[in-house]
Amino acid sequence: MKDKIMERWNTYEAFFVQLGDKKVADVIITNHANIRFNDRIAKNQSSSDEIAAWIWECLKQNRMVPYYRKEEDVYLIDDDTVVVAEFTELPGEVDLAGNPLHKMIVVTFLGKMSETIELRDLKSYYSWLRHSRRMTLMKNSRKRK
Repeated sequence: MKDKIMERWNTYEAFFVQLGDKKVADVIITNHANIRFNDRIAKNQSSSDEIAAWIWECLKQNRMVPYYRKEEDVYLIDDDTVVVAEFTELPGEVDLAGNPLHKMIVVTFLGKMSETIELRDLKSYYSWLRHSRRMTLMKNSRKRK
């Protein structure tokens, strides 16, 4: 993501940010992520551009870290905000060494761990969600018969 404030490219500043093994050069916010951010994080209306600029600043300041060591789809910002992101390669974009640059697609914001205690252990939280949904579906199927 090229800094929109700059009028011309600074030849000394890299235009990608290293996040794990990915070189992030662009940030995309999905509509779902925008809605979740406004509901769970900001509590006010923020545009996708404002959210993307905030994510870009977090990336530049190394405030975004993986939630789990081995998985690369869930990230923590400031050890509190839980974000789910996917990465795709930018076609035709490479760094000086010829390595591909990536686009970070923010899928959703799960919330803040300080407000939602269940987010402290995502694996057990997701298994609880699957179990509760399955039980709800089973109850509903019993009612129809």
